[in-house]
Amino acid sequence: MHSVYAVENPLMDVIAHVDHAFLKRFSKVPGTMHLVDYPEILALLRELGSFRTSPGGSAANMARGIAWLSGPDGRAFRRGVLGAAPGADVMLAAPVFNGAVGDDARGDEFSSLIVGSGVAVALVRKKTPTGTSVILVTPEGERTMNTFLGACRDFQSSDLDTSLLASSRMLYLTGYLWDTENQRNAAERAVSFARARGIAVAFDLADPFAVRRYGEQFRAWIPGNVDVLFGNQDELSLLAGGACDEDCVGIAAKMSPIVVMKVGKKGCIIGHDGAIDAEPSVSTTVVDTTGAGDAFAAGFLYGHLAGVDARSCARLANALAARVVGTEGCRYGEDGQ
Repeated sequence: MHSVYAVENPLMDVIAHVDHAFLKRFSKVPGTMHLVDYPEILALLRELGSFRTSPGGSAANMARGIAWLSGPDGRAFRRGVLGAAPGADVMLAAPVFNGAVGDDARGDEFSSLIVGSGVAVALVRKKTPTGTSVILVTPEGERTMNTFLGACRDFQSSDLDTSLLASSRMLYLTGYLWDTENQRNAAERAVSFARARGIAVAFDLADPFAVRRYGEQFRAWIPGNVDVLFGNQDELSLLAGGACDEDCVGIAAKMSPIVVMKVGKKGCIIGHDGAIDAEPSVSTTVVDTTGAGDAFAAGFLYGHLAGVDARSCARLANALAARVVGTEGCRYGEDGQ
C-alpha cells in the first residue's frame, strides 16, 4: 500500500540568486512560472555566475515531503507541531511519483535522488531530454521559475502505472499537466481510475497563469473529481471570484469538499464541512520560497491521511512550508533531501 500517488513533471532544478534587474532584463514576471524553450534555458545559464541543482517539480517536491514526514526526523517534527493530537504518530506508507524523464544523465540523477529521499518511482524514459527549471531567487526570497518541460511533455495515459495507483490512498495532480493535451488526458484518466476505486483526489491549481489559461476547464472539471483543492490568493481568486479571501474560499468550497487557500505570511484559510477557518503562519526567516507550496501540500495531505482535523492539517502544512523557505531550494532534512 502507498500513501499518495503523484503525477506531474519531473524536473532538475537549477537554483540561482539574482537581483530584480536580472528579471527585468529577461522580461520575467516575479513569483510566477514561465514556460521556455531549451535555447532560453541555455541563455539564462550563460548569464548566471553560480547555481546549485536538485530534483524538483511540484509533485516530486510534495512526494519528498510526505516521505520525509514519514521518517524519524519527520516524526519528531510532527510531534513538535501536533503534540499529542490524534493521528500525530501515524506513519504513512511511501508515496509514489510518476512522470517522464529523458534517457540521459539528468534522468539518471533525478531517479537516484528521489529514490534516495524515500519515494517509490514509476518513471518512464523518453528520447527528449529531461526537463529543467531555472529558478531565479531575488533578495527577498521570491522565486521566479523558467521551465523547459522536455521529456515531461511526452508523458501520456499509457505511462500511468495503474497497479501502483490502485494500491494508493490518494492521487495528487497539479494544473501544470493541462499545458499539453496528452498530459491532461493522462491526468483525467488517472482521476477516472481513482474515483472508480474510491481513491481520493487532491489537486493544486499550481500557478496563476495556469488558471488564466484553463480556468474555464478547471471550473467544469473540479466538481465531482477533486476532494482537496489547493491554491494561493491569486489562483483561487481567478478560479472562484469573490470580494475577499473568505468569499473565494466559500465559492470554491462548492466545487471541492476541502479547499485550502495559501495566504503567504498570514498562513492559510480552509473551507471544510461547511466552515471557513484561518490558521496563522509560522514565523521564519525567508531564504528561498522555492517549493513552499509543495511542502505546504505535503504537510496538509500527511495530516489528512493520518486522520487529524483540518486545522491541525493546516498547522502542519504551515510549519513544513516555513521549514522549507528557511533554506535554499526545496530541502526538508539536514542531509539536503
